[in-house]
Amino acid sequence: MKRRAEELVVFLGPSLPADEARKLARCRVLPPARQGDVWRALALRPRAIALVDGVFEAQPSVWHHELLTAMEAGVAVFGGGSMGALRAAELTAHGMVGVGQIFEWYRDGVLVDDSEVALLHADAEHGYRPLTVPLVNVRHVALRARAARVLAQGQARAMVAAAANLFYQERTWRRVLEAVRPSWPATTRGTWEAWWSKGVEDLKRLDAIACIQAASEFLSSPVPPLPARSPSRSPPSSLVRRRMLVDGVSVVQGAEVSSAQVVAALQREPDSVELAEAGLRRALLAGWARTLGLVPTVEEVKAAEAEWWRQHGVRPTGREEFLLACGLDAPGLRRLCEELALERLALAHAQRLLPDGSSWEEALASEARVRGRWVQVARGLRKAKRSRAR
Repeated sequence: MKRRAEELVVFLGPSLPADEARKLARCRVLPPARQGDVWRALALRPRAIALVDGVFEAQPSVWHHELLTAMEAGVAVFGGGSMGALRAAELTAHGMVGVGQIFEWYRDGVLVDDSEVALLHADAEHGYRPLTVPLVNVRHVALRARAARVLAQGQARAMVAAAANLFYQERTWRRVLEAVRPSWPATTRGTWEAWWSKGVEDLKRLDAIACIQAASEFLSSPVPPLPARSPSRSPPSSLVRRRMLVDGVSVVQGAEVSSAQVVAALQREPDSVELAEAGLRRALLAGWARTLGLVPTVEEVKAAEAEWWRQHGVRPTGREEFLLACGLDAPGLRRLCEELALERLALAHAQRLLPDGSSWEEALASEARVRGRWVQVARGLRKAKRSRAR
């Protein structure tokens, strides 16, 4: 069963109801992003990701490395509204596309505190309905009231200050207004009531809509240009690689299998030690080759990849499905093949890389003795010689 790719994946919660997001664009809506969710979403093979909402405080937030991995895999990543605005401001230089006023405030240093977008909301069963108001919304309303001459500059500032003094889980419009309205003259209260009754804008909602629309417009372009990225970054650190083993997924016959479960099952296999030691030897050889300044050519990496596909007997039409089952994306496969090519380079030049290094024949003999193959071959040759003598 071939898994259908999702054009657009949206991480969404209290900023905008999921049904409204689906009316804006054809998309797969996922809950607010936790750490590891973007890595898992890559199994859906999206062309674009719109990150709006994400968890924080009680659960690990979406990691920058996940978003970098997505962009490295050729996925366009957009952010706005809430957690998406924060991460976009931090990763603009790496190619993440920020959308909306909240993103611009963070990018320009107007806002620096993550808590500006925090709010209390209901759970998934109740559609993540907002229960409190985020500080960015109060700032926006104060600015709009000031522009409409509903509030004086000092009154608008006092409103924002009163909201900032409230813990985000207790910040409601009622409590904000209770703190500032007593100080307003009667004329201001009357003007405010008339203006307020017409409804005030929800900035996080507006930015969430803009973020989803920007991602949708990108995908609908005849030839969508990929966002500008910084130069290619270094391979993932050991911390990131280990985390990817925990949070990654493989896709087998349309169903997701946790990478952590695959690793646990491999550890129970009879040849698990042999597999791990072979992988460590390859990593050590490749790392040593790098320290010596060896760099595989594009052709050598392509040759390593072609050999890898040949060994597994995978035809071109089945490669995408096989990669998903391996829990690999294109950059991951490239890194694997670079390591294979480096290992091959180190082996090919072993005699020159080490002082008085072993020849190919010496290495063959050494490993044959370790594995007992030398004795087997020697006995076989002796038996053949005796047979000929008769």
